[in-house]
Amino acid sequence: MSEQVIAIDGPAGSGKSSVARALAAALGWSFLDTGAMYRAVTVEALRGGVDLDDEVAVGEIAEQARLTTLPRVSVNGRDVEDEIRTDEVNVAVSKVAANPLVRAQMVRRQREFAAVQPLGTVVEGRDITTVVFPRASVKIFLTASLEERARRRGEEGEASVARRDDADSSREASPLRLAEDALVVDTTQRRVEDVVEEIIECLKLRTSS
Repeated sequence: MSEQVIAIDGPAGSGKSSVARALAAALGWSFLDTGAMYRAVTVEALRGGVDLDDEVAVGEIAEQARLTTLPRVSVNGRDVEDEIRTDEVNVAVSKVAANPLVRAQMVRRQREFAAVQPLGTVVEGRDITTVVFPRASVKIFLTASLEERARRRGEEGEASVARRDDADSSREASPLRLAEDALVVDTTQRRVEDVVEEIIECLKLRTSS
């Protein structure tokens, strides 16, 4: 992809959303939370009583859904900002995100979003640097200790976060993995502002070289 894109990957609770949102604000770029897109599809599938093991049925929901992530997450005109972080969705989203039909639809939408942004896009997720934007301007992989990530996820707990890690890394469709040319940033006990500053410095070096 030739668009100006900063791609940020990392496991659950590594700080992707907070860092990406703050980075986009600092640069004046657009922000795209891809995890919210998968969660919105999950909410819609659960609401319709669809069997999450039915790949075709869930894929059809992803294809037909009207999704927005800003200023709040909505699906088919319905605000689901609060629903996407419920325990039920936390458990179910990994299965939806592993659905290759869903991923194909989401990747298409993510690329279309970035293609029309006037300045650039900060995109965060779990396959952004390796699948969605393999030629991103800058690739970042955020990480943090399991204890820290569980604390950030609130009531999910370490066991739940560890299960998400395993599901995201072992799925067949676009698993979470570290891109060879990604900058690895450990966010454990670090302020969002400090992480953003480090990434901006990296961006300056890339663009000046």
